[in-house]
Formats: sequence, structure tokens, C-alpha cells
Amino acid sequence: MLKLSKAKLKSSILSATVIAVLVATDQIIKYFVELYLMPVSIKPFLPGLLQFHYHRNDGGMMGFLEGNITAVTILSLICMLALIIIMFTDIVKSRLDYICFVMIAAGGIGNIIDRIFRGYVVDYIEYLFVDFYIFNFADCLITVGAFLMIFYQIYLMIKEKREKKEQN
Repeated sequence: MLKLSKAKLKSSILSATVIAVLVATDQIIKYFVELYLMPVSIKPFLPGLLQFHYHRNDGGMMGFLEGNITAVTILSLICMLALIIIMFTDIVKSRLDYICFVMIAAGGIGNIIDRIFRGYVVDYIEYLFVDFYIFNFADCLITVGAFLMIFYQIYLMIKEKREKKEQN
């Protein structure tokens, strides 16, 4: 059985709470998007830069496995399970990495909820200054968490390389 220290238990409860709040925020936004944006489809926000554009995504990110919601849902569930197992063990040492995992988990869970209960993911944010996919708050959480984690790992590698160079 998995035993958690008091500090790890507090951290896990805090993380679960933050994930729940972020998922709830995502679902509330999507509820209002379907209520108010779906009937009009497009609502300009920042002319020439950004608009809200209702879109039902029946695939994964950037059109991956488009039209195969079952496969994307199963793949997403497997990834989320692995991520949560990693989060609640002692594998993640850095606080920043842990925060990134929380963001990625919250975004992933938000989109999984859509896939399971709606049969599609509600996307609604569209850049106008570049030809890019329509996305949502959950996607932003996943992307920011992943990029932050990648940049932090690059920073650590550069730092370690400099320290080794200085020791020689």
C-alpha cells in the first residue's frame, strides 16, 4: 500500500484541490460557451487578434485522430492515470515540475470530461493573426504546463553543464 508522509499528504490534498478548481473553471467556461457562443458561433474579442469561435473537436490536439473520440479518450485516460501516479509518488522532486504536472492534469481531465459526457471537446479561442487551431482553457493549461516544464529542464541542463565546466 502507498504510504504518504504528512507533508506529501498535505501537498497531495492541495494539488487535488487546485486540479478540481481548474477543472471546474474549465467546465464552467465551456458551459457558458455552449450556452451563449454556440448559437452565434463567432464573437469578435480583440479585432484582428483574437475571437471566440465555437467549435466541436472530435479528435485530439491539433486534429490528432480526428473523428475517433473513443481512441483519443482511452489514450487520454491512460496518460492521465500515468501522470497522476507520477504526481503522487516521490518521482517529481521539483516544486515547479509538480506545478506543471498539476496544470497538465487539470487540462487533461477537463478535456476528458468533455469527451466522455459531450462526445467532443468544446473549443472556443481562435487567434486571427496566425493560422492556428481553435483551443480552450484546458488546452492552455496543458500547453503552459508542458512548455514551462520543458524550459525548466533545459535551464537545469544548462546550469549543470556550466557547473561542471566551472569545476574543471
